[in-house]
Amino acid sequence: MLNNIRIVLVDTSHPGNIGAVARAMKNMCLSQLYLVNPLQFPDAEATSRASGADDLLDRAKVVETLDQALDGCRLVVGTSARARTVNWPVTSPRESAQKLVAEAELGDVALVFGRERSGLTNSELDRCTFLVHIPTNQEYSSLNLGMAVQVLSYEVYLANLQKTPAEAEPARDLATADMLQSFHSHLEQALDDIGFTDTRQSEKLLRRLRSLFQRARLDKDEVNILRGIFSAMQGRKSMRR
Repeated sequence: MLNNIRIVLVDTSHPGNIGAVARAMKNMCLSQLYLVNPLQFPDAEATSRASGADDLLDRAKVVETLDQALDGCRLVVGTSARARTVNWPVTSPRESAQKLVAEAELGDVALVFGRERSGLTNSELDRCTFLVHIPTNQEYSSLNLGMAVQVLSYEVYLANLQKTPAEAEPARDLATADMLQSFHSHLEQALDDIGFTDTRQSEKLLRRLRSLFQRARLDKDEVNILRGIFSAMQGRKSMRR
């Protein structure tokens, strides 16, 4: 199931960091590396820093957008090193690793890392089911990208070793990241069509609604039902016109 766990790097600026990430991943039996719009790759420094994990670099999938990297994922965990003005649900490295391993038994999941200097944007964090924060010394909290991937990859590996058979529960066919993105786009359009949104507060409202539905972990049938309701709302409005 570790093969179902993707490590996603967004806008990595230094090729050496990509190599360091590949090395950290291979140490912990992770093999799926996705690179979103890297500044420079492939690169000799990446291969050098990989220290024998260059097979991961050879198989790395380079894509243009985060949407492409998350296509088909049933769970997305984003990393955040700083406090945010928006209250996304935040978990510890150990808890997030346990969730990733459990979900990876049923399908693809992703662990997303942002830019070296600024991390993930708010819109990118919106794509995540929840966030993970690595606790560090408050007086010196800086972790480089390779170190952050190493810490979280270790927790994933440990969670996989320690997992115990769970009581049988019906597996839910959860909506994937791409389905949820289309769902939220439809929701935004439907709210606009019925005149519910306010341009002064629409961004905050939509982010709170996104957080609500992320916590609910919608399955595919639930997404289809809700989108049917949105379509009906939009159709009735068109009829009133």
